[in-house]
Amino acid sequence: MDHLPIFLQLRAVPVLVVGGGRIAQRKIELLQRVGARITVVAPELTPALAQQAAAGQLEHREARFAPEHLEGAQLVIAATNLKSLNTAVSQAARARVLPINVVDDPELSTFYFPAIVDRAPLIVAIGSGGRAPVLARWVREQIEALLPAALGTLARFMGARREAVRHLLAPAARRPFWERVARGTTGARVLAGDTAGAERAYERELRMAQLTASSATGAQHLGEVYLIGAGPGDADLLTLRALQLLQQADVILYDRLVPAAVLERSRRDAERVFVGKQSGRSSGETTSQAQIHELLVHYARQGLRVARLKGGDPFVFGRGGEEAECLARHGIPYVVVPGITAALGAAAAAGIPLTHREAAQSVTFVTGHPLKDDTLDWRALARGHQTVVFYMGVAHLPHICARLMAAGARESLPAALIERATLPGQRVLRGTLASIAALAERAHISAPALLMVGEVAALAQLSGASDSADEPAAERAAALRPRESVHEW
Repeated sequence: MDHLPIFLQLRAVPVLVVGGGRIAQRKIELLQRVGARITVVAPELTPALAQQAAAGQLEHREARFAPEHLEGAQLVIAATNLKSLNTAVSQAARARVLPINVVDDPELSTFYFPAIVDRAPLIVAIGSGGRAPVLARWVREQIEALLPAALGTLARFMGARREAVRHLLAPAARRPFWERVARGTTGARVLAGDTAGAERAYERELRMAQLTASSATGAQHLGEVYLIGAGPGDADLLTLRALQLLQQADVILYDRLVPAAVLERSRRDAERVFVGKQSGRSSGETTSQAQIHELLVHYARQGLRVARLKGGDPFVFGRGGEEAECLARHGIPYVVVPGITAALGAAAAAGIPLTHREAAQSVTFVTGHPLKDDTLDWRALARGHQTVVFYMGVAHLPHICARLMAAGARESLPAALIERATLPGQRVLRGTLASIAALAERAHISAPALLMVGEVAALAQLSGASDSADEPAAERAAALRPRESVHEW
C-alpha cells in the first residue's frame, strides 16, 4: 500500500486555498460540503466565488500568495495554473509541516483528493496516488452503480440505535444482529423509504436477537424472503436491488424462465432450488404453487434468506401476490423487488413501441393461460388504438386470434410474436391476426414468446421510426402497414 487512506474532520477547521479560478472553485465546493472554514488567496475570483465572498461564505484575501498567509491554516490547497507559484506554496507548507495538495501535481503534494462515493455518513474513497485519476473515477462509477442511494439513511438509522443495542446485546451477538439489520428486511425498508416498516422490522429483529441469546428459550432466528423479478432474460437488465439481494441470499428458488446467466449473478455458495418443470417429465407436470409456498416457509423458518427468483416482474403474471399472501399468513418478512416485465423487455428488444401517438393510446397485459373459462372481455381487447400483449399464449395462439377477430378486430390488424426476447437467438415474427398463427407454426415458434397485437406491431425493426407530427403522413402510413417476415439476430 503506497498511501494511508484517512478521513479528516474539517468542520470549522481553517483551510487555505491559493487560487481563485475554476480549479480552485471545484475544490472549495468539496470543502464547503464538510463545513471547512475557507480562506482564498488570489488577486481575483470567479463570479461564483466572488458572490460567496460577498455573502460571507468564505474569506477572500485579494493578494498574491506569501508564506505568512499560512498562519493559522491547518490544511493547504494550491489550485493555480502557475507551476512556480504552486511550487512556492508547497515548499512553504512543507516547511510548516502542513498537509498540502497541489491540484494535478502529485510530486508537490503530501495528500491527494480521492474519487468519492458519498452516502454520508458512509463514504467510499478511491485513490490512485495521483497516477491514474481517470481510472479512479471509473472505479467510483462502478461502485456508485452498486450502492443504493439511500445507504446513508440506513447508516444513520443504525447509528442512532447503536448505543441502545450495546446495552441490550452481548458483544458476540451484536455483529450478527447488525448484519441482519443491514442486509435484511429492516435495511430493505429503510432503503425503500418505509420508516414505519423499518422500525417494526428492527424491533422484531431485536426481540429475536434477545430471545436467541437466551439458551433457555431455544429460539431460532426467523429468515426472510425476497420476491425478485429477474427481468426478461438478459442478465444486464437485472435491477441493482435485485443484484444486491441475490448476492446475500442463502437459498434461491428459480423457475425455467430464469437463464443461467442471471443465476450466475447470485452468491457462489447459495443453494439453488429449481421449482419449474422438471426434466424428463411431461410438459404439464411442474412443481405446484403449493409446494413452492411450503419451500419458502420451510427455508425462512430455518433462519435463511430466500430469494424467489422469477422471470419478468413478480407481480405481473408471476404468482408473486399469492406468495406474498402466504408469507404474510406465516408471519415471515418479505421484500418485493420489481423487475423489467417481459412485455417491456420484448417490446424494446424488438423495436416495437407499446404506445404510439397515432396508433396506440393504451396497453393491456393479458395472460394466455386461463382462456377456457371465458372471463376475458374480448370486445374490449378487440378495440382499436391500443396494444394488447398476451403472455404465455403460444399454445393458444389460433384460439386467441380467432376470438379477437370474432369480437370485431379486423383480420389485417398487425401482430408480432417475440420469441426468447432479449436473449441470444431472439426471433421476431410479424404478420396479421389472420396469418400470425400459421406463420408461427411454420417458423416453429415455441415458449417463451409474447404476442403483441395492435398497429404498433407493424413498427417492428423500423430504424428511427418517428413519433413526430412533422413526419409526412405517407411515411407514417407506410410504417404502419403490416408485413410478414421472420428476423433472427
